Amino acid sequence: MVKEERFWSGLPEFLHPAFRWLWPDERRITTEELFAKMNEALDQPGWTNALTMPIKTRVDMLSTGIRTPVGIKVYGQDLGSIESVGVHLERVLGAIPGTRSAFFERGLGGLYLDVVPDREALARHGLHVADVNEVIETAIGGEPVTTTVEGRRRFSVNVRYPRELREDPEALENVLVPIPREGGKVAHIPLGEIARVQIVTGPPMIRSENGHLVGHVYVDLDAATDVGGYVRRARAAVDHAIARGELRLPAGTFLEWSGEWELMERVAERMRWLLPLTLLSVVLLLYLHFRNFAQVAIVLLTIPFAMVGSIWLLWLLDYRLSTAVYVGMIALVGLAAETGIVMMVYLDRAYERRKAAGKMRGIEDVIWAHYEGTVLRVRPKVMTVLTTLIGLMPILWSQGTGADVMKRIAAPMVGGLFSSAFLTLEIIPVVYTWWRQAQLKREREGRGSPFEQAA
Repeated sequence: MVKEERFWSGLPEFLHPAFRWLWPDERRITTEELFAKMNEALDQPGWTNALTMPIKTRVDMLSTGIRTPVGIKVYGQDLGSIESVGVHLERVLGAIPGTRSAFFERGLGGLYLDVVPDREALARHGLHVADVNEVIETAIGGEPVTTTVEGRRRFSVNVRYPRELREDPEALENVLVPIPREGGKVAHIPLGEIARVQIVTGPPMIRSENGHLVGHVYVDLDAATDVGGYVRRARAAVDHAIARGELRLPAGTFLEWSGEWELMERVAERMRWLLPLTLLSVVLLLYLHFRNFAQVAIVLLTIPFAMVGSIWLLWLLDYRLSTAVYVGMIALVGLAAETGIVMMVYLDRAYERRKAAGKMRGIEDVIWAHYEGTVLRVRPKVMTVLTTLIGLMPILWSQGTGADVMKRIAAPMVGGLFSSAFLTLEIIPVVYTWWRQAQLKREREGRGSPFEQAA
């Protein structure tokens, strides 16, 4: 819990319970606030923090290979050039606003103990490389010799030199290697006389992707940072550093941006053709129903107005564009078109009924016909909106697994319902009246509507 100062905090203590009931001075700490405190407390020289959820980290690793929201894969021909580029990228990305941490996973700097046999010395003593390897495996690494059984438990028993005889290279040089002699006798010789024991540096791990060596730069972002906007700024900063010569890419070295942003780009690429295809399908279905382009255009007016309410609610809830939001908007397009169709059906019936009765003589008759159709539409429209809201509103305050995704699907639909309801009841009847008035005027002049001719 987090303690917060309120206007009543300075009042006498006996008054606090009354005010605390109306305006609490304690609240639960949010995940991002906890991350900020942990990042500040764990800020140690030589350490770089990347705070995220464990399951999310594993999912990101399986999908993109990057454990943080944004990452850069540095492809190259050798580990040295990759590390040089990665270290420079650390400094460039660390200076960009919104970066919580930037870390290049080093591909060099690992320490290894090498035992290099001296083949000439081995030949003088009648030994083979396999003899040396066997001593290293048993005396240093340990060899299982038996298994002890204690009730239901089983323990492997390994035999090897004690720690003080194998904890540093000088001690390892004194490990004895047996030399067989005639008559079944065995002599021993120190390992240092037939092999060179040394500590060398090398890569702790070698990564390769698509036939290239690769190094990863992990970038963790602040909670309020938009991933797409950050990547655009980071790309511009990296390109600027390359243009000024601060960051040099050796021959055969290139960069690839990855992480969550890579998945967002894939979704955006699909949406570039999925959204137009959805709108085209709606237009086609509307035309098959009305057989008139003018009425199709009037119904399509509901879509922008529905998007207005959707965007406002997304802004109020602080939801950013994502795959779930796109899905909710696609569903909203169909919902807005549906409500517009029902309104048009009521207006058409009222207009045709008055026209068949010979009561369509001027603009006043058109207005009264549409007034009748709109009034009849109020109750069905309100019922449509309310039933959909009753089904969607509980999702907005739901908690638990999957709630974050469902909220972002429902939010565009809930916000769009309010604005599309206003449009359907207020704007569409007016536009429809103008169109019918122009159509009636053309009929009196003996000319048909260009939309009707096209239909």
